[in-house]
Amino acid sequence: MQPLIKVVVKIDKIELPDFPLLLAPMEDVSDPPFRYVCKQNGADLMYTEFISSEGLIRDAIKSRQKLDIFDYERPIGIQIFGGDEDAMAMSAKIVDAVQPDLLDINFGCPVKKVVCKGAGAGVLKDVDLMIRLTTAVVKSTSLPVTVKTRLGWDDKSINIMEVAERLQDVGVKALSIHGRTRAQMYKGDADWTLIAAVKNNPRIQIPIFGNGDIDSPEKALEYKNRYGVDGMMIGRAAIGNPWFFNEVKHYFKTGEKLPLPGIKEKVEVCKTHLIKSCEWKGEKLGVVEMRRHYTNYFKGISHFKETRMKLVTLDHLHELLEVLEEVKETFSVVG
Repeated sequence: MQPLIKVVVKIDKIELPDFPLLLAPMEDVSDPPFRYVCKQNGADLMYTEFISSEGLIRDAIKSRQKLDIFDYERPIGIQIFGGDEDAMAMSAKIVDAVQPDLLDINFGCPVKKVVCKGAGAGVLKDVDLMIRLTTAVVKSTSLPVTVKTRLGWDDKSINIMEVAERLQDVGVKALSIHGRTRAQMYKGDADWTLIAAVKNNPRIQIPIFGNGDIDSPEKALEYKNRYGVDGMMIGRAAIGNPWFFNEVKHYFKTGEKLPLPGIKEKVEVCKTHLIKSCEWKGEKLGVVEMRRHYTNYFKGISHFKETRMKLVTLDHLHELLEVLEEVKETFSVVG
């Protein structure tokens, strides 16, 4: 009897597990410390925060720092954005030298400061430009190129089917689709029927990943079964909750929910996140940039305000580690 072959999703030569869970590239969130705890808790493929192509070319320190990747993160993609063909081509060569597993182009960010530069979701208004930008990147790198985008600019210009076909035709190896238009920003419900329509298009041979509103294991399984995509990209649900990936995987396998992480588990992961932040950015900046995460890690815990104030005002790693140890002793309820 022939052994069963495990079905995998392939992005060019990169093999991922059957129905992979991807960590979305989120500005000011998806840095190496956050990616570390997500990888530890089940993320199959991760992306850096998006990086300005023009910033890379100018050698901007913040842009260059976002190129930092580590072997334990693999497979890992570096995401770039921009609206100029030459700048995108040059930045693709810079990314190529860093040797991630793939290069992703952001055609989905709805934020005004990005859109106003004719980048991110702003490119959705000009599909010909999108294709020229993508072609410039594909020709400038040896890496597999993938794209993250939205359904269209607004509900009167939904063009995702044309976009998907044309991106595939110029060499894109996978496509992640957020089920909203740029006009929606993050409001309303993500429309996965249009993502499914792309997946079911017989012309489309590349993996299609769905993104938007996956905020529970139950919804993840429902959408997996209903829409037939190749995998899911998880964003906001993982903030302060890196366990989400393993929770979803467990529910897929068993139909049962894992117990919520208790205080001790939350503290240990938060401590790891903090220590990694200080190792990567230096103690001063690592401490400051970690402050945005405490509310999410300890959401819903009664009488936590005083402790949270300590966490967001103390300036030294050793002090914060002491407070986090106190949290384990003081708060015995499940978060």
